[in-house]
Amino acid sequence: MPVTVKKALDNHYLVDKFTDNHLAIKQAKGYFSKPRKRFASIAIDVVFDHFLIKNWMLFNEEPLAVFKQNSYQLLHKRIPDMPYRMQNVISSLIKNDWFKEYETLTGIGGALDNIAKRIRFTNNFSGAVEDIQCHYDELEMLFLEFFPQLINHVNQNALESGNLNSSVKFNY
Repeated sequence: MPVTVKKALDNHYLVDKFTDNHLAIKQAKGYFSKPRKRFASIAIDVVFDHFLIKNWMLFNEEPLAVFKQNSYQLLHKRIPDMPYRMQNVISSLIKNDWFKEYETLTGIGGALDNIAKRIRFTNNFSGAVEDIQCHYDELEMLFLEFFPQLINHVNQNALESGNLNSSVKFNY
C-alpha cells in the first residue's frame, strides 16, 4: 500500500476514534428513538456530513463545488492505488456525487434507508431521518460544537503532514 494511502487510512482511524469517544456524539445518540439507537452512529455520520456541507464556508474558504471537483479528480487518479473494495466505493461516490445527496433531508433519508436495506439482519433503522427531523437544530448545534474540536485534533496529530496532495485545509 502506498505511504500516502496508509497515512490517509491512519488519519481516518484517528477521526473515527476521536468521534466515537466524543461527548457531543454520545449526546447526539440520545436524540434517536430506541429502535434506531443501535445504528445512531451511522445516522450521525451522515447528518454531520450534511451539516458540514450546509456550514462549509465556516470551515473552508474554498467553495464546496471547487473542493468536490478537485477531490473527485484526485480520488479518480488514485483509484489504482486503492484496495479493490475501496475502488468500487470511491468510483460510485464520484459517479453518483454522494455528497450532493447529503445537501437535503430527503437525500439524507434516502441514503440512510439504503444503508438500512444493506444491513444483513432485520432492523428498524429505516426512517431514521424522522429522528433527525425532530432534533435537527439540536444535532446541528452538537455538530458545530464537535467539528472545530475534530479539526484541532487532526491538525495536532498531523498524520498526513508532508503529503503534498493533502489539500483539505479547514480553518478553525
